[in-house]
Amino acid sequence: MTERILITGAAGGVGTLMRPRLAREGRILRLLDIAEQPPAGDGEAVELVTGSVTDLAAMEAACAGVSAVIHLGGHSLERPWADILDVNINGTYTVFEAARRQGVPRVVFASSNHAVGFAPRADGEVAGDAFPRPDTNYGVSKVAGEAIASHYADRYGIDVLCVRIGSCFERPKDLRMLSTWLSPADGARLLEACLSTPDPGFRVLWGVSDNTRRWFSLAEAKAIGYVSQDDSETYAAELIAEHGEPDVTAPPHHLVGGIWCSADYDTAKKEAGR
Repeated sequence: MTERILITGAAGGVGTLMRPRLAREGRILRLLDIAEQPPAGDGEAVELVTGSVTDLAAMEAACAGVSAVIHLGGHSLERPWADILDVNINGTYTVFEAARRQGVPRVVFASSNHAVGFAPRADGEVAGDAFPRPDTNYGVSKVAGEAIASHYADRYGIDVLCVRIGSCFERPKDLRMLSTWLSPADGARLLEACLSTPDPGFRVLWGVSDNTRRWFSLAEAKAIGYVSQDDSETYAAELIAEHGEPDVTAPPHHLVGGIWCSADYDTAKKEAGR
C-alpha cells in the first residue's frame, strides 16, 4: 500500500537534506514550499505543491489523503516579532488545524534547541522535554509550536512528536555543533522512527546525533526506536585546530543557545532602537 507524507518547508535546508533520504518504494512525498522545487530525482515519487503554511485553504488541500505531516516550514533564523508571529506561530497553528480537518493521524513538528536556549550547560544533560527557556523570538515560536502540538494531541487525539533539532547540516560548521550536530542520515533515521513508532501520543525529544560531546539526552528518541550511527567527533580535530578547544563555562558556550543568547540576538531592542 502506498503511503503519502506531506513535508512543509521542503525547499529549506533541512527539507532539502531529508527529501532524498526519506524517498522509498511505496511512499509518495508531497513537498510543499513557497519556493520553486526541483523535479523528481532517481528513486523519488514526489508531488510538488506551491503554497504557504499560513494559507489554511492551501494547507487543507495539501493535507488531503496523507498519512502524516512533517512540519519543517517557517523562518529558520531570528526575525522581527511580526514575521515570527505570522509564519512560525500562526503557520504552525494553520498546519495543525488543516491536519485536523483532513483527519491526518500524525504530525512531526520541527522544534529547536533554541526553545531551551537559556538553559545553562552546567546543569548537565538536557532532557528531551526540558522546560522551555527560549533565547529569541524564533525560540519562542518553537515553544508556542510545542504548545499548539500538545493541544492538538490532547484535544483531538493526533499523534505528535516534537523534535528539538540541534544543528542539521552535512557536517558541523563550528565548535558548538560538535555538541548539537544532527547528521542528515541520522535526521532521516529519526524521522523514520517518528513516522513508524506505534501510538506515540505527544512527545518532545532531541534531534541530535550520538555525539561524543553532546549535552542533550537521547533517551526520549531511543524510546521510539531511533539509533544514531554518526558522531561529530569525526570533525573535531579540524575544528579545534581552527578555533581552539571550547570553554563550556564561558560565553558563548555556557548556555545551550550559544551566541543566540547574546546581545547580538536581542531583536526587541534592535527594533525599538533602545
